[in-house]
Amino acid sequence: MRRRTARWRRAKVRRGHLPARARVAVVGALLLCTTAALPGGSALAAGTPSPYAFAPDARSVTGAAGTSDAAPLTPGATYRSSLPSDGRTYYSLELDAVSDVYVSATAIPAPGSTVRAGDGIKVSVEDSDGRSCSSGTKTFGIVSTPRPIAAWGAREISVKRSRCETAGTYYVIVERVSTATSTPGTWDLELFATSEPPLRQTGATTAPEAWDSASPAPLTGEATRREGGSGFAAAESIGPGVWSSDIEPGRTLFYKVPLDWGRQLYATAELGSSNSGAGNAGGALNLSLYNPVHGFVDDASATYDGRQKTAELDPLPPVTYENRYAGPAPLSAMRFAGSYYLVVHLAAGVAEKFGEGPFRLTLRVRLEGAAQSGPAYAGAPEPRGVIEAGTGDWGAAAGGGAGSGAGGGGDAAMTVLAVSGIGTGTVVLVVLGVWTVVARRRAGAV
Repeated sequence: MRRRTARWRRAKVRRGHLPARARVAVVGALLLCTTAALPGGSALAAGTPSPYAFAPDARSVTGAAGTSDAAPLTPGATYRSSLPSDGRTYYSLELDAVSDVYVSATAIPAPGSTVRAGDGIKVSVEDSDGRSCSSGTKTFGIVSTPRPIAAWGAREISVKRSRCETAGTYYVIVERVSTATSTPGTWDLELFATSEPPLRQTGATTAPEAWDSASPAPLTGEATRREGGSGFAAAESIGPGVWSSDIEPGRTLFYKVPLDWGRQLYATAELGSSNSGAGNAGGALNLSLYNPVHGFVDDASATYDGRQKTAELDPLPPVTYENRYAGPAPLSAMRFAGSYYLVVHLAAGVAEKFGEGPFRLTLRVRLEGAAQSGPAYAGAPEPRGVIEAGTGDWGAAAGGGAGSGAGGGGDAAMTVLAVSGIGTGTVVLVVLGVWTVVARRRAGAV
């Protein structure tokens, strides 16, 4: 009987049925490998969340100090790079003479670094003769704590802009906007390049003049739990409704709201009250809006004194193609149908006055206007699914508690594992190796 029991145990191990202690060892190794493989893995191992989740398919690229060695970017792709404290960093684009091309740069300062209100990032696009096609700047503003911020530049084909309309080589220049008191050091950088084809038939070349600029009453009702992601690629999908999460000082949460042509977005972020601490934390809560190509649209901030506070975005026009002809940046940025990003940040300084939290965050999202037919493009935007060329009331479809993933702990863990395995390949191999070694040792011991 004893011999048969030993054979049974060996067969059980061979079939993959590990005893509890062996399973614990494998799971522990799996978590360690997964943590080490993720960007910011050492921070995760120490109990501090990674400040930003890069796109799992991001390609590594090194920026150049001049145009001669500028690394090429391809519309439709995402890149991971770095940004030094000073100087201009160059990348190149090979473009046709008909498509609009957008490049955004998301800067991620190191946690604990010092940034000031005037610090930030600037993105410019120039032609081969050094003429400016466009530029955009985003600074930390009143919420002067390190967090991901993004700016964008473009090469646009427009009857109102005669420059930058030829095919050829263009250059993307990314640089720091810095003050004398900012902390030197390299920032991580995520670059996202998108192309938009021309229209089959030219339409209006002026922005809509009449739209409802009044703010409706925020939505009320029971909140649905949505944890939020740590980057554009990891943003959690929400729609019209009330959504809640917990947020710690220093954290940034990303959500995406699908918007069809003709839809109008209203959003507020509310920070719950605290029973401990005292004083005022200036610019504690920040709510930012980015468009589908990760271009900055607008933001709002609120000071926190321990009582519930709300940051509310100013009313923005319905999504239309013609908004690109508007003057002010917040209006012209509402030019695409697709997923718009609500990015919420709680300043690290809140912990000094009110503790480490977490604090309850409530997002109230309202969509107005009926979905409309979009423009007919003479081609497909790249990458697919970012600038939407079709129609459909995506905003309504995303509501009602529907989400896109990591709302529960188990789903979140599986998502992290899948992304890590795809991004590195090493995690899968190491875990399989650990599993095999543990199984063999267990078999030899019985």
